[in-house]
Amino acid sequence: MTAYAFLSNPLVFTTLAGTLAEERRSAVDTPVGGLLPDEVRELLGRLRLLEGVPFSHLVPDSELLPLESIRFFWIDREWTDALVEGALSVGTMTSLDRLQLAALYARIRDEVDGEERRLRAKDESRPGFGRANTITGFLLRSAAVSGWPGLHVRGYSDEVDDRAVLPDDDPRRLRLLRLERLAPAVLLALFDGAPRVVHVEEPRQGIQFGVDVTRADGSLTGARVKLRDADTAAEVGSAPVPFRRGSPGVIDFKVLAARIAAEPRTHVTTHGSAEVSSSEMALQLLQFPYRQVFGAPTRTVISFDDVFVPTVSFVELARREESRR
Repeated sequence: MTAYAFLSNPLVFTTLAGTLAEERRSAVDTPVGGLLPDEVRELLGRLRLLEGVPFSHLVPDSELLPLESIRFFWIDREWTDALVEGALSVGTMTSLDRLQLAALYARIRDEVDGEERRLRAKDESRPGFGRANTITGFLLRSAAVSGWPGLHVRGYSDEVDDRAVLPDDDPRRLRLLRLERLAPAVLLALFDGAPRVVHVEEPRQGIQFGVDVTRADGSLTGARVKLRDADTAAEVGSAPVPFRRGSPGVIDFKVLAARIAAEPRTHVTTHGSAEVSSSEMALQLLQFPYRQVFGAPTRTVISFDDVFVPTVSFVELARREESRR
């Protein structure tokens, strides 16, 4: 008997149709929360956050992410939903399996939505683990990523003081869904929402010393050091940094100490010595973590070297995308 003749039998067809209908009702009536094992839910949540997706699918050409560049984006949920459906379809063998998956997928999607937020949450008891907002992010390709593996990344839903140190529980701060180095010099960040301002900052742990260098065409053209009052640590100006003759980039500390001592506002010569001590020199060379601000600054921008302002905001990009649907 052929398959066609078998299915054309009214009794067989009625029985099969009833079985499919019962399976569909059973799938719809399944209690929420028991659909996926924890391991599967976590795997699909990570897939939603692009873990395991080949880098060539994110950046198909290296020219799209050149050296010392940053690219902002938002994730198309229809694309990631299709990604999850594709992963789930591997286990479907028959039309009954596919029918059951279609009936269950709405609830599976809700579970995976919540898992997106739980993956980086320190406290899973925090409220608000429902469907995630629009997911946005950026890819940063820079020597800063390899030089400072512990870069701090913060996104804010509204304008903030770009020089202030804001608390972690600031209500404007967006949840960071993923922060990972995909390569030694490539950093991926994903936010739960569309930020108006993004801060990328050097790690705050440890002490850093240095001077502010000036370059042109990749060559060192000069440097300056910020001068500080030895009594209050307040900035009182700056001075050019001398380099050793025939050794550009090597600081002549003897001449530099003389220039620091020549500035009376530093008060380094009023501590019982006419020379700059090691602690006073450390104070002058102390470097605070550098913060690069992307978005709308709250202070007047002197130049684009001071802060970068994108020409199109996340909110505007999301509005344009919504208008095309």
